[in-house]
Amino acid sequence: MDRFDTTSGNGGETHQQVHHGGKETGGDDAHLTTNQGIRVSDNQNSLKSGARGPALLEDFVLREKIFHFDHERIPERIVHARGSGAHGYFEVTDPLSDITTADLFQRAGEKTPVFVRFSTVAGGAGSVDTPRDVRGFAVKFYTKVGNWDLVGNNIPVFFIQDAIKFPDLIHSVKMEADKAYPQAGSAHDTFWDFASLMPETTHMLLWAMSDRTLPRSLRMMEGFGIHTFVMVNAEGRESFVKFHWRPKLGLQSTVWDEALKLQAADNDYHRRDLYEAIDTGNFPEWELGVQVFDQAFADAQPYDVLDATKLIPEEVLPLRIVGRMVLDRNPDNFFAETEQVAFCPANIVPGIDFSNDPLLQGRLFSYLDTQKSRLGTANFHQLPINAPKCPVMNFQRDGQFQMTVPKGRANYEPNSLADNGEVGGPRECPMTGFTSFQGRADRDEQGPKLRIRAELFADHYSQARLFWQSQTDNERAHIASAFTFELSKVGVAAVQTRTVANLRNVDEDLAKRVADGLGIDLPAANPAAKKPIDMSPSPALSIQKKMLETLKGRQVGILIADGSDAAALKTLIADIEGEGGKAVIVAPKVGGVTLSDGSTVKADAQLAGAPSQIFDAVAILLSDSGTLMLLKDGAAVEFVMNAFGHLKAIGHTPEAQPLLYKAGVVPDAGVVAVDALAKAAVRRYFDREPTVRTLA
Repeated sequence: MDRFDTTSGNGGETHQQVHHGGKETGGDDAHLTTNQGIRVSDNQNSLKSGARGPALLEDFVLREKIFHFDHERIPERIVHARGSGAHGYFEVTDPLSDITTADLFQRAGEKTPVFVRFSTVAGGAGSVDTPRDVRGFAVKFYTKVGNWDLVGNNIPVFFIQDAIKFPDLIHSVKMEADKAYPQAGSAHDTFWDFASLMPETTHMLLWAMSDRTLPRSLRMMEGFGIHTFVMVNAEGRESFVKFHWRPKLGLQSTVWDEALKLQAADNDYHRRDLYEAIDTGNFPEWELGVQVFDQAFADAQPYDVLDATKLIPEEVLPLRIVGRMVLDRNPDNFFAETEQVAFCPANIVPGIDFSNDPLLQGRLFSYLDTQKSRLGTANFHQLPINAPKCPVMNFQRDGQFQMTVPKGRANYEPNSLADNGEVGGPRECPMTGFTSFQGRADRDEQGPKLRIRAELFADHYSQARLFWQSQTDNERAHIASAFTFELSKVGVAAVQTRTVANLRNVDEDLAKRVADGLGIDLPAANPAAKKPIDMSPSPALSIQKKMLETLKGRQVGILIADGSDAAALKTLIADIEGEGGKAVIVAPKVGGVTLSDGSTVKADAQLAGAPSQIFDAVAILLSDSGTLMLLKDGAAVEFVMNAFGHLKAIGHTPEAQPLLYKAGVVPDAGVVAVDALAKAAVRRYFDREPTVRTLA
């Protein structure tokens, strides 16, 4: 279905409508029609019996329009309901022909179309972009031999080990069943009650309480396949593989107070950021890295590689960068594409296979089952956003919303009937068709079927300890503070006690800081099913240790008012753009500001609607008179105060000093003269944090 602009109605207004005829029309030849193709003469008034009489039931234009409107919403996803998507491509830079026959990895430089959907987990479709939450990172590859869906998150591990616990996890983290709140948040009794009773959640809890769940931008977060997958090469040799997406802009997160204020400043902060970056040609890019290993390596690790609550540190097994993904086109229609896209981990291509990870095995069923409920038909794969870009030939027929018109009388196989020159239709092909790999490296000799977990799955604390020990002091303070905040919202004292008791198995200092923050006695450690071990710290697990000092992809807000120095403004904008950043002029009024040389400049945003939390750094470029005026403006004071509190670089003119003083700004390495801001703005100033807030 294509869109076209049409002019119709009494006022000659311009409308957009879906056209079923397969071509775009416009201008004088464009006509508004019903879904049956009947031209509409009046789209402004319903048919009535007289000017003031009742509306008539025979008005099929009204009936069709209202009927469609009444049914245009579909059930939202149970999880990952709030999402944003984009089109792009994946390009191979280092072929993987040595370890897999998967066609998309065979040739350097070859590009495969993709559609990517980023999402939050807990909130509904109408929730905000910036809660503390895991982010979904799902990629649909439209390969030459079928669709491959790599469906993961921005965190490499998960809360649970077995899919049978997934409904319990989601029920606990969703809004509470009796009161239907809180929305999009885990800081409540039911989630922490569940988590405190499930020690296997401990590793993921540290990630969830870290800044990983407060990303600055969807363009600045990592993605992970989470599970261990299998790749098979042309000789039939299998390898284990884990998938990693690495953003070219580097990792960056907000701080907790900033994330809260972003919810008030812009509910669509991440969605807008992604859309505008693509719209302006600043295409987001990620590298795809893989960790490839064999059974001998897996057996040598002190954890089970099939356990989704565990990861393989990069320092132990470095990434092999095999390609890059670029998102270069926004969706044409949010509902038709971002909302209707259907991902499923079971969608794989020859050369890729599944491991026996019990969480993955459950997902292979769950996703497919969900699509029928959401999209209303077993034919959801025929929707354009889900349809493969290679030939699809089988004998599946009929069903709701069948959008193809199969020809021929044979709807079964094998058959010997010739239709349209094809003898019997499509046939299976043992040589080129997908075959599940039989000699699984992760499968010991088959034993009895038991409801058990492997022995190493019982170690719930070693990798949580690894994560904690790999963080900077500042990041540890954020984690401890996040646990304290979340548990302070829990009304059941026993839940707080159990959680802190679990944390003692991770780190004594962490447990003590959380207990002190809650004002409770430090409980005895919960018994550990398997004694935790110490692993070498992994700097790759820290955001701050990996953060790039750059302005690329970032924004600097420049606050000006009447009398601001014209030359300084011009130089500052050039400096920011020279570092790859975007300069955004903020003023009390968007209509125009008169600069020191008498020229007028139009602002990009009004001060009251552009708080500093939406920028990565700020400049306070004011004259004496401008400062005097803004000293009386609460929005201006908060603009500076929040930038300082959120650890951002602040560039200022000498004349702006009174405003900084009123906002409580204390000079440090991140508070600089305007002409030094572009260099200072490439990072945040975490050393400042103890002076602006109390952390656990």
